[in-house]
Amino acid sequence: MPVKLHVEDLAARRGEDLIFHDISFVLRAGEALVVTGANGSGKSTLLRALSGLLPPETGRVRIEGAGSPNLAESSHYLGHRNAMKRELTVGENLVFWQDFMGDSPDGNGLPVDVAIEALGLSGIGHLPFGYLSAGQQRRMAMARLLVAYRPVWLLDEPTAALDASADRMFAGLVRIHLEKGGIVVAATHQPLGIDGVRELRMTGFAGVGDVI
Repeated sequence: MPVKLHVEDLAARRGEDLIFHDISFVLRAGEALVVTGANGSGKSTLLRALSGLLPPETGRVRIEGAGSPNLAESSHYLGHRNAMKRELTVGENLVFWQDFMGDSPDGNGLPVDVAIEALGLSGIGHLPFGYLSAGQQRRMAMARLLVAYRPVWLLDEPTAALDASADRMFAGLVRIHLEKGGIVVAATHQPLGIDGVRELRMTGFAGVGDVI
């Protein structure tokens, strides 16, 4: 059964402030949604609510056709921080995430060395993560998306600290994920470089987003 993501009448607070309400959309297998808006408009808050890191004020998030009806168990969340231990090697970090996350029943992740190669960083898996440049660290954080399969990717400014060539590389990874029937929700100020994506414009402070 193809995966399908339903978001219904979602609202969320940041502190005492209601940041947004009445957010609804449906994404089917192979579809991507880019979340846009000014700083503070609720882009990151929306992704945190979708991932289960922030309880929504109201509304419902559900997924069909995945190994679990719980989106938190069927998605990857790539936030502003890379979520890697600086003292561990690149390979050790990725092995941890591979073991911790595991694969959803409907797919298989890549071996760690293959994921590192896919990010264009072959030969540095033995280095401590803290030795890498900011761009290399961000690429390796992206490798988490590859070593454990999840049908939904929730991405918060995924191409921060990347140069133009790395942007194109990441766009290729997203394209492959969509072609395999995955779903992507990405908050970004920059185009993902993917044709046919939908857009959700966040206005913030209880404004209603528009999906186009």
